[in-house]
Amino acid sequence: MSARPVFRAATRTLRPSLSCSCSFVRSAKPFSTSIAAQKPATNNSNTSSSSERTTHFGFEDGLSEAEKTERVAGVFHSVAESYDKMNDLMSFGWHRIWKDHFVSSLNPGLSPHNPPTPQNILDVAGGTGDIAFRMLHHAHQVNANPDVSVTISDINTSMLAVGKQRSLSLPASQQAVLSFQPADATVLPESFKPNSFDLYTVAFGIRNFSNIPQALREAYRVLKPGGVFACLEFSKVGNPLLNAVYKRWSFSGIPLVGQLVTGDRDSYQYLVESIERFPTQEEFRDMIVDAGFVVGGDGYENLTGGVAAIHKGMKPLDAK
Repeated sequence: MSARPVFRAATRTLRPSLSCSCSFVRSAKPFSTSIAAQKPATNNSNTSSSSERTTHFGFEDGLSEAEKTERVAGVFHSVAESYDKMNDLMSFGWHRIWKDHFVSSLNPGLSPHNPPTPQNILDVAGGTGDIAFRMLHHAHQVNANPDVSVTISDINTSMLAVGKQRSLSLPASQQAVLSFQPADATVLPESFKPNSFDLYTVAFGIRNFSNIPQALREAYRVLKPGGVFACLEFSKVGNPLLNAVYKRWSFSGIPLVGQLVTGDRDSYQYLVESIERFPTQEEFRDMIVDAGFVVGGDGYENLTGGVAAIHKGMKPLDAK
């Protein structure tokens, strides 16, 4: 796993309350006319409805966004109870290392002030709470900042139910600053006000969104100026030998394990196909920039040769 930091000089570049920045050298592209015209769905000014736009579901093309949303919901309703077990089996436990590194690279709760500055984190597609719980532990225990709150948002109520049940084992102080909100990442609820979050995280979820550019624009909308978008997602392997082994395991092993463990081969076949269809590291970085964010360096950090990657972008400090 690559340990090269992507974000540096945190307190000099980002809002002082977050340590997940670097010297941002790749400027955010100005909105193109087509993007600027498409305001977030919460403002009711989309140029076309989700039932009119088409997308893909795994290797199947030509679905409406509404149909993909419904079918993805079916997948995660099916796998919710076995989600964490299957993550261990599919990644041989590496997902835990990736998630730990993702959270430590963001360093939630770090603050140069006394008392510490409050921070408001939105964890999207956070379902079972893996990232949110790590965020709270790091903020409260490592950085001794109890004024960090996390909202877990997920379109799938079955996943949220698993997260709520798991959260009961957290310390009372962490449960008190944790909330759950059913929401579509492409149309975040009006209660998520513009410029209201310090950090937006999404781990292994964005590839399932029906409209990724729209979700990125929603992330931009709800983040404060200086706030950070951070994404952990499966990506593209650069080494040909590793890639061949990885593809063989993905398309032959993972659906078979899904069948044997959960009796649901189709859901895991979709998950493998969704990984294959996700943009390259460079393509996804450019999508983040197109949404208005500023990224640093290459704009991403490969993990385990590119099996997964971390992407980060900052909402400009002078953003309105």
